[in-house]
Amino acid sequence: MMIYIHFPLPEAERDLLTQALQTGVSSPDSSSPGVSTDTDTCVWGQDLPAAQRKEAFLQAEVVFGNPPADWWAESRNLRWVQLYSAGFDPYLALDWTRPELQSVTVTNLRGFFGQPVAETAVAGVMALYRKIDELARLQAQSRWVGGELRPQMNLLYRKRVLVLGAGAIGETIMKILRGFDCHVTLVRRSQAPTVEDLDELLPEADIIMAALPDTEETKNTLSAQRLALMKPSAVVVNVGRGSAIDEPALTDALQHNRLAGAVLDVTYQEPLPGESPLWSMTNVLLTQHTGGGYAEENADKVRVFLRNLDRYRAGEPLENVVDFSRGY
Repeated sequence: MMIYIHFPLPEAERDLLTQALQTGVSSPDSSSPGVSTDTDTCVWGQDLPAAQRKEAFLQAEVVFGNPPADWWAESRNLRWVQLYSAGFDPYLALDWTRPELQSVTVTNLRGFFGQPVAETAVAGVMALYRKIDELARLQAQSRWVGGELRPQMNLLYRKRVLVLGAGAIGETIMKILRGFDCHVTLVRRSQAPTVEDLDELLPEADIIMAALPDTEETKNTLSAQRLALMKPSAVVVNVGRGSAIDEPALTDALQHNRLAGAVLDVTYQEPLPGESPLWSMTNVLLTQHTGGGYAEENADKVRVFLRNLDRYRAGEPLENVVDFSRGY
């Protein structure tokens, strides 16, 4: 079996993967991009010139990483791809009815980022409520005006929070907010309350947190019409996909104080264009799609791959198989 690693890893995480594969797979040494055992070969894309990586991919049975989508249809050997992301947007456009793709199983990191993203969502709201962002700007200017800010501060305590998406992120947000005695409502796809109930729920919410995937069903979930239903003191958080919110309508509402603030880990276009007014708005926190990051992130991704590799070798069902027909 040939395994192709299309995931540039730092030395420590690469060593973790190499050592774990020693019993069944040899990883490349300094003089060769791939070394074989009797049955297996592991090839690292980061050791190959860019022009040779596609050929290595086309020979592989197993791939760890997110290779370019236009390579997939040419492969005749591919059987399993473990993505290093929860998102798989680049692969949605592939024709999964083609015979060469029907035999490919794709697994992603669904649920992997629940804890860090939930912490970013809650931390962002607390930063706005407690004026941490503004205090940081004042510190950079050596200005002491704390007394003036105190009456403008808010508490997260007992706020009414609406979480759109009941996956790992939404569930973890709810768990964290229980410690603040918040009233949390999860909006689910197929269990009440659902998206159809949003028009009734939005006017009462203090905080609206979107943790939605990018599917046809979720696009513009928070439309201009729904944003208009929110009270002026409401804060909007997006830690799912930028497509879930009508971004121009959100920007306009924030500019004209029809909403109090926003925490945006994701935007419709990434990187966010330099001309976007969101960059300069003091009631907006842009966390630049860092919500899933933490020190052990890459090492834990390697561990997910290794656990699934054990299952693959044993002929057992893999974890987190993507259903492209459903978009998640």
